[in-house]
Amino acid sequence: MDAVKLGPLVIPIQVALVLTSILLAHAVGAWFRASRSVDPGPILWKMIFGGFGAARLVFVLRHADLYASTPLAVLDMRDGGFDSVAGFVTACVIGAELSRRTPLLRKPVFAAALLGCTLFIGATALNQALFSARAPVPAVDLRRLDGSAVTLTDFTGRPMVVNLWASWCPPCRREMPAMQMTQRAHPEMAFVFVNQGESAEIVQQYLAAQGLQTQNVLIDRAKQLSARTASSGYPTTLFYDAKGQLVQRHMGELSRATLEDKIEGLQKLP
Repeated sequence: MDAVKLGPLVIPIQVALVLTSILLAHAVGAWFRASRSVDPGPILWKMIFGGFGAARLVFVLRHADLYASTPLAVLDMRDGGFDSVAGFVTACVIGAELSRRTPLLRKPVFAAALLGCTLFIGATALNQALFSARAPVPAVDLRRLDGSAVTLTDFTGRPMVVNLWASWCPPCRREMPAMQMTQRAHPEMAFVFVNQGESAEIVQQYLAAQGLQTQNVLIDRAKQLSARTASSGYPTTLFYDAKGQLVQRHMGELSRATLEDKIEGLQKLP
């Protein structure tokens, strides 16, 4: 499962788990406030904001060359560009230092943070166990823009990035230039852009209007690939190793930096 649906909203599962864990931590804090007259809430918020800030800063510094030309992109965190280890360590340090100064808050802060982290880690592990990432490339029959037939498995044999998108999807439109630049920067990898539900004419008009010259743009009018990969929202990007096994998936917009970060992990696989 890569997303949670709330009516018309489609929320990436990692975002949903983070929000749920934060709510649980603050629920525990509220219990301590009501029953013990101690309020760990202010410290918890400092841990959360400090952790997220550090996670973003470390990620940006690791990819400073990609953010140099568009510095305002540092503030756009919709791409999910965070260093989780740096964020976790920073949050722990902040919590330990602030609760050290007020001994009565040590237990409430520890209990709230522990339960929040346990929920996030446990739910993440359960989701990965129930929805195994090691699925093979679906043998889906698609069409090129010229109408010729092609199968997705034709692109296996090297690491592959498969992007499910639609021209009416705002985040798909925003990430397409980054996808194109990354495709050109990594000719050793196969990038495949599978449009979901639209005609070749609509896709060609969109690419021409945007000045995009992306390679391997395919048409999937019946949305077979969405169904076969259980992709519930767009854009969804699937990362396959050279053996054609799915190793990671991401629902939502990717920036050039987050895309490069995931490709680095893909290239390290045997």
